[in-house]
Amino acid sequence: MPFASSLSNLPNLASAIEQAGVEIAIGLKGVVPDLAFVFASHHYATRFDELAPSLKQTLGATVLLGCTGETVIGGGHECEDSPALSVWCASIPNATLSPFQLAFEETPDGALCMGLPEDLADHHKDMRAVFVLGEPFTSSPLSIIELIAAELPRTPLIGGMASGGGPNENRLFFNDRMMDSGAIGVALCGGPNVRSIVSQGCRPIGEPFIVTRAERNVIYELGGVAPLERLQSIYPELPQRDQKLVENGIHLGVVMNEYQETFQRGDFLIVNVHGADRTNGALRTGGMIRIGQTVQFHIRDAETADEDLRCLLDQHRSSAKAAHRAALLFSCNGRGSRMFTDPNHDALAVQECLGPIPLAGFFAQGELGPIGDKNYIHGFTASIALFEDIWRCRWFVGLKESRDSGEVMRRSAILMAYIAVIRQCSTYWLTEPGPKMLHR
Repeated sequence: MPFASSLSNLPNLASAIEQAGVEIAIGLKGVVPDLAFVFASHHYATRFDELAPSLKQTLGATVLLGCTGETVIGGGHECEDSPALSVWCASIPNATLSPFQLAFEETPDGALCMGLPEDLADHHKDMRAVFVLGEPFTSSPLSIIELIAAELPRTPLIGGMASGGGPNENRLFFNDRMMDSGAIGVALCGGPNVRSIVSQGCRPIGEPFIVTRAERNVIYELGGVAPLERLQSIYPELPQRDQKLVENGIHLGVVMNEYQETFQRGDFLIVNVHGADRTNGALRTGGMIRIGQTVQFHIRDAETADEDLRCLLDQHRSSAKAAHRAALLFSCNGRGSRMFTDPNHDALAVQECLGPIPLAGFFAQGELGPIGDKNYIHGFTASIALFEDIWRCRWFVGLKESRDSGEVMRRSAILMAYIAVIRQCSTYWLTEPGPKMLHR
């Protein structure tokens, strides 16, 4: 197994790191990890400066990234009130890891994000994903998204903003250093495929409408009719439970791919509805809306959020071409016990649908993840990175390229000869007239 994770609730940081080192070594069967993520609760605040160098030395990882979290996720647990150190490691020697540190500069046009390695665009074709962890008070998620979109278009951006502290209290961990500002990340090129899930905890009601009149974040017409009037026409047809959810707050889903014939969960970017003008029926939303976009009203509650997450996980499981071997989970700090009655909700959902698999993460103050082929900063979501198994012909497993290249070439030649024979036999069977006899 090229992935392993460990969760420690020991109150002493040195003991927690020691426990993580032992469990990771067992999980990876002694192999030194190439990539490590660490998420730590604020219970260790007085010793944060020791965490990165001590853990990197213990693990021996080539690249280490991490941050502090209000709630720390490990395995099937979400540790909301207890000390927690969650460590996740991967041994992926066939991948190229490019760690980076992002800095931000205020300009008349807004925050400017800098620090992405210059040669990343040269490897765009094989880029699996970019992972970013940011300090929420000194970084700009929108600037990060714009930078990735410009340099690595259509590449999934997954991660979140550190949480649990106010200004100057959150921390980032980058290799053997601790940081109190900016953002850090790593680009994964080659290696296992990374599939992303962004569960926004909503479900659609009514039917989709085309925006026919809008200005910035205000919608004036949906299909030629005021949006408030559209909502009022939907309301009487809803079940009583859904009517109560509409009364508690309505959301709007913006379709990300207009070329689809039908729309379902995962096809919408959810934006909040902040207010309505009863004089003209307009709605003010939390995002920019363009004329011609397709939108649909959505509702959210704990039951819907549970249903949405499990539905998306099941969809990925049924459509995956390879098994999921590990996951990173970035949930909103408004989820957990603030949303669900049962503890460990998101972590258990992942394990029950896809596990058991190595899993780590934290409750973020803003989650990064793609909807369609564009990346966004979200709220109230669970953003998940799923690492797929790498398919390998069993005949080649165990051969090290550097030492057994001759044996690899020999076996490749034999395999190609077998394929040629099979093709020749297939051609004969399909083209030659008359009955054929099968012989042992």
